Amino acid sequence: MSEAKKTQIKQDKSDVGYDKALKNRHVQMIAIGGSIGTGLFLGAGGRLAQGGPALAISYALCGFFAFIMVRALGELTIHRPSSGAFVSYAREFLGEKAAYTTGWLFFLDWAVTVMADITAVALYLHYWSLFGHIPQWILAAIALAVVFTLNIFSVKFFGEFEFWFAAIKIAAIIAFMVIAIWAIVTGAAVGSEHAGIHNLTANGGFFPMGVLPMFTLSLGIIFAFGGTEMVGVAAGEAAEARHVLPKAINSMILRIAFFYVGSVVLMTLVLPWTAYSKEESPFVTFFTGIGVPHAGDIMQVVVLTAALSSLNAGLYATGRTLRSMAVAGEAPKIAARLNKHKVPTGGIAITSLLGLIGVLINYVYPTNAFEIVMNLAAIGIAGTWISVLVSHWVFVRKANAGEVERPDYRLPLAPWSNLLAIVFFAGVIVSMAFDTDGIGRQTLYMFVGVAIAMVIGWFAVRNRIDPDLMDSMLDENIEELPKE
Repeated sequence: MSEAKKTQIKQDKSDVGYDKALKNRHVQMIAIGGSIGTGLFLGAGGRLAQGGPALAISYALCGFFAFIMVRALGELTIHRPSSGAFVSYAREFLGEKAAYTTGWLFFLDWAVTVMADITAVALYLHYWSLFGHIPQWILAAIALAVVFTLNIFSVKFFGEFEFWFAAIKIAAIIAFMVIAIWAIVTGAAVGSEHAGIHNLTANGGFFPMGVLPMFTLSLGIIFAFGGTEMVGVAAGEAAEARHVLPKAINSMILRIAFFYVGSVVLMTLVLPWTAYSKEESPFVTFFTGIGVPHAGDIMQVVVLTAALSSLNAGLYATGRTLRSMAVAGEAPKIAARLNKHKVPTGGIAITSLLGLIGVLINYVYPTNAFEIVMNLAAIGIAGTWISVLVSHWVFVRKANAGEVERPDYRLPLAPWSNLLAIVFFAGVIVSMAFDTDGIGRQTLYMFVGVAIAMVIGWFAVRNRIDPDLMDSMLDENIEELPKE
């Protein structure tokens, strides 16, 4: 590379020591698997029952803004691949206080999600009589132990299992979509109803509950899209991050349109929205209705896989995030340790221990209380995404000033697209205050407590923070950055 092509870049000390073992197919499937989980396989049913067919618009809107966020994150990861991802970028462009806030919001999101996932795995296994006599807490503990082992052995093991988890989910969705289209075209009977366009306008029309649920339900939909940012964390351990990530990110908008929006639209066409409930996967509702043999068993396996995939991703992401924060002095020192396989076992262990609390929470508190916690996780996601967008905004401003160089792979219309997405995500959080009949307002009250705890935590750790985490270095071996 010529002298003109040499670039001053930053290196985060928390990225030292990782194994660059994730291949193209791993990153591609992590990007897919991260954005498709229990939010679609389970959550879509309950949200359809609350909002009706208009839910498809909410999925499309949230998906569009999620894509803007991931595109911004993609540009940052190509600028500097980092396993600390959003924490590291907040550190570089916004300062250590922002890194602290971003890291703990992201940890809040995934720690709570892990609690839910291990409980979900136990509940799903109880579907079969073979596991019916085994106490729920034992099944949850086994699930956590298995996935914990997969994560600490090597990053390649994580990538391999996430690849196959994602493949199963995709196969199930494609099967649903093919059979659903056939049912709509033929007007096939689905239980006591018939598939067809008439289901869009039946039972109160397209907006049976009005327009407001489109916004109040959006926080739950953001939770469904939680994990799309996982591709940014994976970038730090990808073998050819600068070449692999653009393809993975560009295809995300197609996945959102095809898998999420397409699936929800088909759900509204094959059955009236009143046929769905939060107690059952909408996929199971459909397949059972058309009389597919063993549909419940098949979809239960898929839903179980989705929960395991989410658990797998949660332990992976929080382990890397906690290490980035521990190196900075913002998290327990044990989280900074790498084992002989170059995996941050300390951070993964912390999340795993907290995950066990989830079993107790689900046992002690009723369903609504647990839903509040899940909404709390969605606020953590939205907060993390806003941090990514603000970090990228500052990055663009520095590039315009000539301080850094933007790659050819860019977020279109930045910084205006950043501002639009930030306003949307902030608006979704604020809309929870108007959800007087649901759990939105209770969630906001709980988040106030979380915010107070984070402020107290900052004053406790601020004097321990290492001010020299970001080193400037001349990257003489940097690859030619990929073009659009």
